[in-house]
Amino acid sequence: MFRGRFEHTVDSKGRVSIPARFREVLQTQYGSEELVLTVYDSCVVAFPSAEWRKWEEKLRELPLLRQETKRFFRYFLSGAVDCSLDPQGRLLIPAHMRAQVGLKKEVVLVGMLKGFEIWDKEAWRQEMERCQQLFDRVSETIAEWMGF
Repeated sequence: MFRGRFEHTVDSKGRVSIPARFREVLQTQYGSEELVLTVYDSCVVAFPSAEWRKWEEKLRELPLLRQETKRFFRYFLSGAVDCSLDPQGRLLIPAHMRAQVGLKKEVVLVGMLKGFEIWDKEAWRQEMERCQQLFDRVSETIAEWMGF
């Protein structure tokens, strides 16, 4: 599973080095460095291709005649891009995604169990402030869901 957070920089070509821990997860748990990238929640989200296929199977069950579903699909799926790491373990983040979420030079890669997120460092700082404010309340809810 992907966990932890790592600060990196985006080079002039739009590439970011993927942490060794994340590369290890890709190889040992998925047997591949193939990813699908999309934009969601003010960051670039990266899923191993196998996890993305599971998402697609679940999404296929949603009612396409509902306006909300179509809008979600348009936003989430239309920008999805297949990609893989280069031999140096770097990921090329498409220019349209970098622009959409405001990725600059300094970024934070955040493990999210089945995938990871790539945040602009300042946007991540702001997100962490919001998360801190909600943490206690959300912790109680999650504990209830998990039966604690």
